[in-house]
Amino acid sequence: MKKIILLLVLGINTCFAQTFPNSNTDGKYYIVNGAKIWTVTVGKGDPLFIIPGGPGNSHITYRAFDSLYQHCMVVYFDPFGTGKSDTAKTIQEYGLKRSIDDIEGLRIAMGFSTINVLGHSFGTIVAQGYAIKYQQHISHLILSLPIHSSEMLRQRNLNREIEIYYPEVWDSIIKLRQQGRLSNDSLYKAIREKVPSSFVYRYNPEGMSSSVNMPYPNKNNSQLNLQMGGSDADFNIIGDLSSFDYREDLKNLTIPILVMAGRYDKICPPKWTIQYKQFCPKCEFVFFEKSGHTIFREESEKTFALIKTFLGK
Repeated sequence: MKKIILLLVLGINTCFAQTFPNSNTDGKYYIVNGAKIWTVTVGKGDPLFIIPGGPGNSHITYRAFDSLYQHCMVVYFDPFGTGKSDTAKTIQEYGLKRSIDDIEGLRIAMGFSTINVLGHSFGTIVAQGYAIKYQQHISHLILSLPIHSSEMLRQRNLNREIEIYYPEVWDSIIKLRQQGRLSNDSLYKAIREKVPSSFVYRYNPEGMSSSVNMPYPNKNNSQLNLQMGGSDADFNIIGDLSSFDYREDLKNLTIPILVMAGRYDKICPPKWTIQYKQFCPKCEFVFFEKSGHTIFREESEKTFALIKTFLGK
């Protein structure tokens, strides 16, 4: 009898086990501004658009947000030029304005009157630009490790961290700079990659998510970073990322805004992220005390609990 009950319980659990779509096969294309954009949706309810970082990241490393499937429809997409979406015929087609307008185009193509928007890292630049231009179509705005201006990007905090903690790498970088090599140079990249990504992105370097290594086409397209930041972006930003500043416009947003910052974020350091309290005084601002630049991996329970509560407001 006990065996029968156990089998019944196992059978019930199997029947109700949640399955999630495969990013490679279980999606849908929408035509946005003349290009095919690949989307994958998880869950039901009000849509939450996840805008990847980069510039140049596809959606694949953000599938941790599947955890929200019971509270909203998570809408993943590969931005133009990444993943399974179309790529540009010329690099000049990439740009911040297009990235912003593509969110609006995708909203319309998917038939949503309003959307919730979550941007991560570079994705917050797109998300803020979208909110400022299309505020009437947003219900909630979530900024994960945000960047408010070109001035913030120019601080080059990560360079200082490398100089302090990886002096041998920094010395090699300086020698390359003296030879006239830019940060887009292949030799520079080879030297720079000696700095572990765990150091760059995490508070705790142990346990980097396996999702980072998931096979996926065109996972990261460096051409977007080249177009928007220039060929020497690690030291001298040109292009779209050299001239944006949302600080004054943020004060005019009336929608609910959640700002999430990592205490040990080397890319978006607290000295700058805390300024959102000044430039966006009505926002809900939360520090993650055990996170670097990957709060949704390092403090996932806190991240998703906070998002669920915020979206319910």
